[in-house]
Amino acid sequence: MNTLVMPVTPWWKQRWPWLLMAGPAIVVVAGTYTAWLATSSADPLVVGDYYKEGKAINQDLRRDRVAAQMGLSVALGYDAANGLLTGRINRKDTGPLMLHLSHATLPEKDIRMVLVPDENGAFSVALPMLERSRWIVLVEGPKRDWRLAGAWKYPVQQGVALLPD
Repeated sequence: MNTLVMPVTPWWKQRWPWLLMAGPAIVVVAGTYTAWLATSSADPLVVGDYYKEGKAINQDLRRDRVAAQMGLSVALGYDAANGLLTGRINRKDTGPLMLHLSHATLPEKDIRMVLVPDENGAFSVALPMLERSRWIVLVEGPKRDWRLAGAWKYPVQQGVALLPD
């Protein structure tokens, strides 16, 4: 009788065990990477004191109504070539303006500055680089008695007009 004897090779020289182990190994690596991403940075979007934030919203709504009663509006634009943030307010008697550009997700990239309008309500301030992002723009008076707010998607929008709600 003639029998065929196949040579036996060890399992680690076969391709099927490695192919079957590749799936779970990839899942373990991806899970480890996901866990590292979740724990490596804090979540800045979560507010700790919701009640205090709610009270602040009501105060901000009052300031919006004051801006509407005064008939205020502000236009802002950014000239990247010259590194200038320029704009105009439609009233001359407002005094210096407080500008707050809030980055949509990273508080450490927020920008605060004081704007001083000229006799025509125009202002210009050096701003070396404005990151491409969605910015929450807040302009308020020196006594914080009124405010204008809006969203600006730079550079999709070259400028933003802030009108009272």
